[in-house]
Amino acid sequence: MTLREFKLPDPGEGLVEAEIVTWRVAVGDVIKINDIVVEIETSKSIVELPSPYAGTISALLASEGDLVEVGKPIISIEDGVASAPPAAEPQADAAVGDRVPNLIGYGPKAGETRRRPRRGTHPAEPRAAESHDEYAQSLSSAAAVSRPVDVREPLHVAPAAAVGPPLPDPGPAAPEPHLSGGAILAKPPVRKLAKDLGIDLATVTGTGLGGVITRDDIEGVGVNAEQVAQADQPSDDGHTRIPIKGVRKATAAAMVSSAFTAPHVTEWVTCDVSETVELVARLKERREFRGVRISPLLVVSKAVCLALGRVPQLNSSWDEATQHIVLKSSVNLGIAAATPRGLVVPNVKNAQAMSLLELAIALNDIVSTAREGKTQPAAMSGGTFTITNVGTFGVDAGTPILNPGEAGILCIGQIARRPWVVGTPDDERIEPRWVTTLAVSFDHRLADGEQASVFLATVAQTLTDPGLALLF
Repeated sequence: MTLREFKLPDPGEGLVEAEIVTWRVAVGDVIKINDIVVEIETSKSIVELPSPYAGTISALLASEGDLVEVGKPIISIEDGVASAPPAAEPQADAAVGDRVPNLIGYGPKAGETRRRPRRGTHPAEPRAAESHDEYAQSLSSAAAVSRPVDVREPLHVAPAAAVGPPLPDPGPAAPEPHLSGGAILAKPPVRKLAKDLGIDLATVTGTGLGGVITRDDIEGVGVNAEQVAQADQPSDDGHTRIPIKGVRKATAAAMVSSAFTAPHVTEWVTCDVSETVELVARLKERREFRGVRISPLLVVSKAVCLALGRVPQLNSSWDEATQHIVLKSSVNLGIAAATPRGLVVPNVKNAQAMSLLELAIALNDIVSTAREGKTQPAAMSGGTFTITNVGTFGVDAGTPILNPGEAGILCIGQIARRPWVVGTPDDERIEPRWVTTLAVSFDHRLADGEQASVFLATVAQTLTDPGLALLF
């Protein structure tokens, strides 16, 4: 038997370390190539990590909660059960070897591949040729890792000792806590919450579709939101100390770098967006938008793309090394999303080329994926302009800090009913209207007040009268 060490892969995007969140295997388990063995948390997302080797787990070289550098061994595997002949082993080594592989898509393929079920379709039971992990992945709305599956495989890889206590009989009317064979169905944020609170997922009954354990299930064990916030215990001086790591650490570094590199200037405008609110209501009634979440953010996003077409200076970057201002050829529109792990900013690539329906679907996808903690580093790189919405918290306005490397960021305040002067100068009257405040912060090295003002006015005018979009 050959003892192989699996080293922490390179998460990409300049990240050099990751935290071990949840081990999905134990010593003695038999695994196949591309089986998920661990969930890791980078400074940007939680990712499921597949194994490049087949064999028996001989040791876990890092504990849950450990911060591991890229290239360090995290697990050792006895390669004694692989079906490939010895002559084929160098090919597998060549694909992985001692180098640090890319996080997703490495490892030799075995047999045919099977597509995951479409998003929104959830089979009640896994098919006979489907592995438990593939079924669990099909229940997630975010595709973290695509996995080759041999359709000829039996359901169980090999007899193995049961993990955790025996499952109780839930009875005919009670939902199963998880699938047979020891597979516990829960998304990474839920697993992390359970870990922080010291709750064994094997003892929790999942009420989600197919027995998936939800956040409500965890909190229903007897933990409320206040206890969640107090997961970090007070120190001897009575203060609560929270480790600076993960998203918070990355956000802090990025904001400090941005604030002290780019000269920020912020402008505001308050506008009547009643017609935008009416447009959103009409879109919700259209057949092609059924099943797609529609909000004013969609119209704002489209207005931003149109305005950036008029003012490309706000869709640019500063290249200090070559002393160039780089006007971007496409709008990669970032959306600041508040998640249980902190603020993340995934972006929609080539947003300017999308129809309103395509943009709505893309916005739904990146926001839902971010809230589930599944956003990949590549989805948060390459952004050119960002939108942040403080209105969802009942706040009127803000002075946002630029996402590093970008020229502008638009802040949307709450849309509220306010008295507003309408009509012509000869026939003015006050009516209750839907009103909001927009604020744009920009890098004064890349744009002047004139360009920023034209951009902000264009967005405001488009939201006041969406029909003006036909002029661009």
